[in-house]
Amino acid sequence: MIRYPEIDNVVFSLGPLDIHWYGIMYVFGFITAFLLLRHRANKPDSGWDHAAAEDLVFYGMLGLFLGARIFYMFVYGLDQLKANPLNMFMIKQGGMSFHGGLIGVMLAMLWYGRRHERSFFEVTDFLVPAIPPGLFFGRIGNFINGELWGKPTDVPWAFFYDGTARPDVAQVFADGQARHPSQLYEAGLEGLVLFLILWVYSSRPRPTMAVSGIFLFLYGLFRFLVEFVRVPDSHMGEGGYLAFGWLTTGQILTAPMVLLGLILIILAYTRGDTVRPEKATQ
Repeated sequence: MIRYPEIDNVVFSLGPLDIHWYGIMYVFGFITAFLLLRHRANKPDSGWDHAAAEDLVFYGMLGLFLGARIFYMFVYGLDQLKANPLNMFMIKQGGMSFHGGLIGVMLAMLWYGRRHERSFFEVTDFLVPAIPPGLFFGRIGNFINGELWGKPTDVPWAFFYDGTARPDVAQVFADGQARHPSQLYEAGLEGLVLFLILWVYSSRPRPTMAVSGIFLFLYGLFRFLVEFVRVPDSHMGEGGYLAFGWLTTGQILTAPMVLLGLILIILAYTRGDTVRPEKATQ
């Protein structure tokens, strides 16, 4: 068993403003995405330039924050929203949804594509290999925040907490049981593994739409599997489960991603389009 470290989730304060690790992780994610997109744009015949990389990051940030917050409040925090509509803007209290962020980014990329006369999948195929590092940093932020823990377990890498400095974490471990570090599972799968697969695959000639399809399929698969050891939201159905004693909201939202990703991969390789190596990162 591993003792959960005493990590202050506030990095530093500027007067009344507290800078949290979770916010810092978002910054790391956007910086990494920007650097990776610039690297891809630098490749010969990539069809992209530095200005395009900067624009994509801006559009992505806008879509991510709006989509993630709005989706979270309407799906997971509707009671809070009904109690006080201003809770929509209380981001400091937490509450961002990946699925909402994904929808927001997709809409932003559609907007970008129309403004710059690029197809939707041309844009997303270029963008998605730079997304997993941001997912990695986000899950590390969840771990530092002491949130989104897994179920009790006795595996050797389980985490327990016996301190008092973090009452928010102490409350989670109030039953005295060690838990799966589900945040770290997701950081490894959705962040590191997914990044390596997408980066290597996108460096080779491939049909348009395939990179986007692989991203949706693998992220959905990884998230669906981790949900089996992650504690569901307690307010979503009995014990947090929607049905069968194991089905979670995360799985309901993620299953269509797996199916859609698989459909995109099949269409990419069967619709007869020419593979365009000039669009690949060499």
